[in-house]
Amino acid sequence: MSHTPFGYRIENGKAVIDIEAAKQIKTLFDSYLSGDSLATAAKKAGITAFHAGIGRMLRNARYLGDDYYPAIIDPNTFTSAEAERIRRAEKLGRIYEPKEETTVVYPTAFHVIEGREEFDDPFAQAEHAYSLIETEVNKNGSK
Repeated sequence: MSHTPFGYRIENGKAVIDIEAAKQIKTLFDSYLSGDSLATAAKKAGITAFHAGIGRMLRNARYLGDDYYPAIIDPNTFTSAEAERIRRAEKLGRIYEPKEETTVVYPTAFHVIEGREEFDDPFAQAEHAYSLIETEVNKNGSK
């Protein structure tokens, strides 16, 4: 298991809610939903963390409760915060759609025309040798 999320502590092998930290988590969610930025909401909640850490707190589904962690945040608040986070990201142009992967077909079969010319300049000789290579795969991938 990973580290214990903020708002919980472990007692006798079980996760229990840290009352003071849980109040801070609830204040964080409420402040964010009231329109505060991540940093401002964290400051109001008394949480000292970086921007990314605060964002991960708002996305941490463990606050909803599961078999090990008791619930701190109700599902409605959690889904509202996630919807607000997505809305703000879209408004700022920070939602990136994955680009379609293009398949590149590399030629796998070559043949070389017999070249009989010889050049004194090694670069000219190399250029001539490369010009003799022909591929058996067309640019569109067909043979």
